[in-house]
Amino acid sequence: MGLYFEDIEVDSSFETAHRTVTEADIVGFCGISGDFNQLHTDEEYCRKTPYGGRIAHGPLVLSMAMGLMNRTGFSDGTALGFLAIEDWRFLAPVKIGDTIGVTFHVVEKRPSSKGGRGVVKRRVEVRNQRGEKVQEGTTVTMVRSRDGANE
Repeated sequence: MGLYFEDIEVDSSFETAHRTVTEADIVGFCGISGDFNQLHTDEEYCRKTPYGGRIAHGPLVLSMAMGLMNRTGFSDGTALGFLAIEDWRFLAPVKIGDTIGVTFHVVEKRPSSKGGRGVVKRRVEVRNQRGEKVQEGTTVTMVRSRDGANE
């Protein structure tokens, strides 16, 4: 079971497992999103770009980061909804074969105007295998409180 609102401490930090981005991930995301931009699909074209090869979609890496955060169990069974992504930035390309991991820090929490839940803000950093920050931003999530556990 994930953390209830009351159990979450501001300034606490968490680190996720890591995940390697594969060609299958990019091809699958092209199909799901409908984004077949040459930056993701055409190796010859991309060799002539500053990236030197195909890159992953920014939203694909964001989705992977959210999945890695979920694997920590932080809000497994206690999350009630994803409310917002604030000030998200795409800082560096992620290529096929790169391995990403996530660190997140609880920066704020407040009770919801409705009982039985609270709002938690987490500052998120996604880094590649070289420790380079590739994405960052803040996520806002609604989490159950103990008195709302049976709702």
